[in-house]
Amino acid sequence: MLHSYLGELASLATAICWAISPIAFEYAGKKVGSLSVNFIRLIIAFIFIGMYTFFTRGMFFPLDATPENWIWLLISGVIGFVIGDFFLFEAYVRIGARLTMLIMATVPILSALADYIIAGQKITLLDVIGMLVTIYGIILVLLVKDSSNKTMKLSHPIKGIFYAFMGAMGQAFGLIFSKVGMGSYDAFASTQIRTIAGIIGFSIIITYSKEWKSIFNVCKQVKVMKYITVGSFFGPFLGVSFSLLALQYTATGIASTIMSISRILIIPASIIIFHEKVTRKEMLGAFISIIGVSILFL
Repeated sequence: MLHSYLGELASLATAICWAISPIAFEYAGKKVGSLSVNFIRLIIAFIFIGMYTFFTRGMFFPLDATPENWIWLLISGVIGFVIGDFFLFEAYVRIGARLTMLIMATVPILSALADYIIAGQKITLLDVIGMLVTIYGIILVLLVKDSSNKTMKLSHPIKGIFYAFMGAMGQAFGLIFSKVGMGSYDAFASTQIRTIAGIIGFSIIITYSKEWKSIFNVCKQVKVMKYITVGSFFGPFLGVSFSLLALQYTATGIASTIMSISRILIIPASIIIFHEKVTRKEMLGAFISIIGVSILFL
């Protein structure tokens, strides 16, 4: 009985993980910068996954993956972990994890559009309604009335909002390539291959930016490393692995809908840790975005 709902349970576990990890990464990113956090969390995640697969599969490194697995999952890692997360983590720093995660509600929409462009997947009228409802929920939070001239303005810096949308693009296309590359292969080992691509990609960026000294200095900051470790455990280790597991055992729409409740779960965490004030409109926007995602996959 439990096995028949494995995909749904994995989706719920993903939502919980994705409510915890952004908060941890936001704290660390505001202290030491998003680039350092991005690289260090992938190293930690790689070790976590390797230890897990060593005990569950008898190998620390995914040596049994096929060349096809490697090619598609490495591409997915570059798109999702390097390009997407480069923007995503900068968004955490600029506009906070809570609003960033709300904007990430566009991931299912972008995935549907990508499927339409790449695979010719049809988009129905109901899909369009779901997309519009989701976008309305996000716009409700992003736009506020300017008291000085009674016009509408963005509630947060446009650069941070743009970075969050770019992060959503990276995650959407990264998931598509992940599903192609993973097939029936182990979800945790698949995530490890993606982290390898991320580590290589960020190593190139850090070398080009001459930021290696900063990376080593961050490793000496105990409190920041604690937050990065917590974020790594619940993010690229458990969260991403559970999301791939969910895609193996349930429909993409069901998985995406359940995962989307992370936008609600992250609200109390933001209040407790950062003492953020959450308005009724922001709560309403988060609920509406989840309803939109649900409609999209009816």
